[in-house]
Amino acid sequence: MKLRNYHWKENVTGYLFILPQFLMFLIFIVYPIIEGIRLSLYKVQFNQETFVGFDNYVTLFHDPVFFKSIYNTVIFVVFIVLLTVAFSIFVASSVFDKNAKYVSFIRGSYYIPVMVSMVVMSMVWGFLLNPANGLISYAAREMDFSIVNLLGNKHTVLPVIIFVTFATNVGQAIILYIAAMIGVPKDLFEAAEVDGASRVRIIFQILIPLVKPTTIYITIINIIAVLKIFVVIQLLTGGGPNNASVTMMYYLYNNAFKYNQLGVASAVGVIMFLITMLLSIPQLRAMFKGK
Repeated sequence: MKLRNYHWKENVTGYLFILPQFLMFLIFIVYPIIEGIRLSLYKVQFNQETFVGFDNYVTLFHDPVFFKSIYNTVIFVVFIVLLTVAFSIFVASSVFDKNAKYVSFIRGSYYIPVMVSMVVMSMVWGFLLNPANGLISYAAREMDFSIVNLLGNKHTVLPVIIFVTFATNVGQAIILYIAAMIGVPKDLFEAAEVDGASRVRIIFQILIPLVKPTTIYITIINIIAVLKIFVVIQLLTGGGPNNASVTMMYYLYNNAFKYNQLGVASAVGVIMFLITMLLSIPQLRAMFKGK
């Protein structure tokens, strides 16, 4: 008993340090998850809640817009993550061993959009893409093209949003890759040069395998970030045209705040939570495997 009290006194300072963060975790993470799961089983009308079981989930799977939102979300996740990883590796592997001032300039150049709010970036792109007086439409008219309305065309709206999101967030991945590549032992590069290995071979057989943990981390955080994509949709397209750019998060927002279907919105949130948990498992396994 005395031994147990001794250990408690020894560790009490540590417990007090983590207590505020632990309380915030319970209040702002655990409680909303539990409340969301509960509400997904109820029909909510103002202050009245009626238990409906899994009816909200049945409603979801009979709504074609929900399947459209899943399709669009998958398209966003696949293309944005692939573009981010491929372009970041290309830029980082090109500059990581160059002069320190040059590397710092590249880091700063690509990281500036990350520091700017997504709201501001979306508004800037909205002005550029405006079919009436945007810079891109003006340039198209000057080159004798017809009026360009990239956000109003269901065939071009997804590629435009993918590009805007990719261009805004890619700087963070480049910073992480450059840091990881600088940490690779120099002996490996010297041995490869002695063996006459080309730069392409060094990149594919030394750099990319050794930065695999960074690739896993970037992939997972970008998948989770893209699943939550909302601001750029809200400000550029509003989910249109004809639901061509609606995502799961935007579908959740519409049900919760436009259609007053809080139970259905909670069901979407629960499905997104399960998807995020499943996608996080590889990262957690990689972290514990590393230890």
